Amino acid sequence: MPKLRRAVAWAVDFALVVALASALAVLTFHRISALVTDVPELATRSGLDLLTSRGDVLDASQDLGLTLWDKSVLYVEQAFGLLVLAVFLYQWACLALAGRTVGKGLVGLKVTPRLPRRAARRAAVTTATDVAVYAVACVLLVEGQVVLSVLVWAVAVVLFLLNALPVLSPSGRSLADRVAGTAVTGLWLSTPVATPLVRTS
Repeated sequence: MPKLRRAVAWAVDFALVVALASALAVLTFHRISALVTDVPELATRSGLDLLTSRGDVLDASQDLGLTLWDKSVLYVEQAFGLLVLAVFLYQWACLALAGRTVGKGLVGLKVTPRLPRRAARRAAVTTATDVAVYAVACVLLVEGQVVLSVLVWAVAVVLFLLNALPVLSPSGRSLADRVAGTAVTGLWLSTPVATPLVRTS
């Protein structure tokens, strides 16, 4: 039962990450669309490139295409960077201030002890295993580093499993818990204290 609650807590928190990633994806799409569809700026840029190209039209058009591509890649990288930063800040703030994330709070779990430094370490490991390494793999793919991207994806999967699978062990402590020196405990699960029966005559 506690393991199921932790899985539900992770699913809720990850759903928030997916929602944020979706919002950043829409924003990035609109930024790239605005870049490509800004006809006056493109016309000015291409005209200036053509004038300074000394007749090398192909080179001028290729430079314009590379500029658009580089800006598009930069927008994608900025989105991934914002995602990683937002996930870290979410994890750290929730753990440092309340001792639980939204997901853990919904299922009655908390992280102890609640100390800002331990919260930062736990948030860093959780962010790395859930989002950051995958983000690096995606950025490498956009940059054209396909083989390196696949290798980083494999590392990301291994790190995710190293963090998640120990939760199934008797101690129930994830990699993030071990690095930060924390543990996840349940609320509303206090063990009842046996009281002796008192006979009244």
